[in-house]
Parts: sequence; structure tokens; C-alpha cells
Amino acid sequence: MKKVLIIQNKRIGDVLISSVIANNFKKKYPDSEIHLMAYEFTHGVITNNPNIDKIISINEKKLKKFSNLIQTIRNVRKEKYDIIFDPYSKLQSRLICKFGGAKQTVGHKSRKKLGNFGYYTHPTSILKEKTQVCGKAIEDRIHLLQQVDTFSDIDYEPKIFLTEEEKQFRVPERYQSKKIIMLGILGSTPQKSMPYEYIAQIVDYIATTFDCYLLFNFAPNQKEEADKIYNLCQNKANIILDVYAKSIRDFAVLMNQCAVLVSNEGGTVHIAKAIGKPTFTLFSPYINKDDWSSFEDGVLHKSVHLLDFIPDAISNLSYEQSKAIEKNPRELYLRLTPKMIIPELHTFLERHL
Repeated sequence: MKKVLIIQNKRIGDVLISSVIANNFKKKYPDSEIHLMAYEFTHGVITNNPNIDKIISINEKKLKKFSNLIQTIRNVRKEKYDIIFDPYSKLQSRLICKFGGAKQTVGHKSRKKLGNFGYYTHPTSILKEKTQVCGKAIEDRIHLLQQVDTFSDIDYEPKIFLTEEEKQFRVPERYQSKKIIMLGILGSTPQKSMPYEYIAQIVDYIATTFDCYLLFNFAPNQKEEADKIYNLCQNKANIILDVYAKSIRDFAVLMNQCAVLVSNEGGTVHIAKAIGKPTFTLFSPYINKDDWSSFEDGVLHKSVHLLDFIPDAISNLSYEQSKAIEKNPRELYLRLTPKMIIPELHTFLERHL
């Protein structure tokens, strides 16, 4: 029996898409034991996954303390893993791989050409471009999987496994008369959030054009920013304010009751896709769309990016300019106007509502 650890010390979307490693490994080796190590706030997307036998919780701040990292490495050594997969390849996870005692360790080579210092028995290059409709982020993870064995009939689609009780959840009866659009009005960071005035214009267009309820989604610490967007909206009649997902798992359960998701790019988009809901995604100008635009066919899943409309908007930029845009993409974001987005969005919503 093979014993496997997957380390994914990053955020929600990353953890969900890394579960494809577990899904495909377990499909070939049903008797294997698979553990996934992830930050505690991300567990909602992998809870109840039958291909993950144990979820190991880590705390981002605590793991940066050397004494806690040493203890984590000791805990890993006690488990006697055969294989460790490290999709994100941060310093802490690389050290866990190097000293964790596994027979095989698989992770990405350093992007900065600093050398790999023996962190992995199978150091692997990140793919230069995507070749599958799943997007490069998922393809990179499958590429890691294929370093240790031959896997055929790959399932590239991440899945969230809701319980029967979760599937029976219903929104309050007063909101059951119309379809509900889930709106991811804010990205996970300010750099991934479309300008508030543009989001408000898009919300107003949907509210005026389609007879449906609009449900705002945002993280608990984004309440003040969400209120700013709400106050900018002119048509508030069908915006739902008294239904809110307090956790990632709650969001998945609530998303299962909605017709579609319209959202800034982030973990919520991956969640909606993993439960089979249509998605319309707004990409930040600094994000490489090919990395994260998974399973897009222009019908079930559609996205917009500044480069779709202005292909040379960020061409010939220096490294310093690219970093400046990543820190503050607002100037470029303002070029991706609602006037550009709304015709694409209208076609998408008309199809799914």
C-alpha cells in the first residue's frame, strides 16, 4: 500500500485544484492512503472527498516560525510517506520534502534559477504553456503526478463532494420564486478586484435586464468594501442581503442553490465549477488567463480579460513595470469597461437563465 502526502500551503483555489492529484492517484491505487496538508481556512473544498483519507491542518503564520516548521517535519517523518507531492513549492514545503523522509518527493524547480538544493528526488519544470482545456494550473499538477508513475484516463476536473444533507439545503422560501445569480463582487485581494464603480454598473445592468435575485458574496473581512459597492448600485430591489455564507463550505452549499456565478477571478470560481455551475469570470489584468481559465468553452464557462479586447495592452513591459502592475493594476483595470463586458455577459446570462 502506498502512502502519499500532498502539501498545498496556499489558498482556496489552489487547494481545490491540487485535489486532482489525490483523485487520480486513488483511482489507480484504491488501497493507497492519501493525506493532504493545507491551511485550515481552505478545508471546506476538500472535506468529504473520498480520495483524501486525512486532512492535515497547518497555520500560515505558525509555519513560518522555525520551531513549528521543525515539529511539522518531525510529524511528517513519523508518517513514513512513500511519496510527497509539493505543487506550490514554497520554502517551508520544500524543507518538509527534503527532510520528511519520503522515498520520492516531487515539486517544481525554482523559477529564480537559484538551484534546487536537493529538495526533491523529482524536481520538475513548470509547463511553459497549457495544452489542455483544464488550464495550466491543473495541468502542472497532473504533470507532477506523472513523474512517479504512468497514469492513463486522467480526470482533470476538481470536484467538491457535498453530503446528502448539504444537497438538501434550500434558501429561504421568499427567495425561491426566481433564479439566483451569485455575484463575487470582490476578489481575494484588492489587486484581483474590479473597480467598484464598474462592478456596480454591471450589477445594475443585471438587475435591470434579468428578473432574478442577486446574492453578494465576499469574505467576512470584506464587509465594509462590499457595502461600498452596494451603496454605488442604483437598482437594489432584488439584491439579497440577509443570506450569507460564513465559511468556504457554506459558500459551496449556497452556490449549489444558485443558477450561475458572475465573479472576480478566485477560489469561488473554482468552487462553482467543481459543483457543475456555469461561471462568468472577470480577470485582473496582471493574471495570466491561460493559467487559471479552466474548462472554458465560451458556453458553460466564460471569462473576460483586458487582453481579449486590447491584445497589446501590456506588451513590451519591463520586469519592473510588470511588478508595478501586479501591485496596482487599477489603471489597466479601468480600460476593461462595462461597455466591453456587458455584451458578453448578456449572452452568457441569457443562455443560462
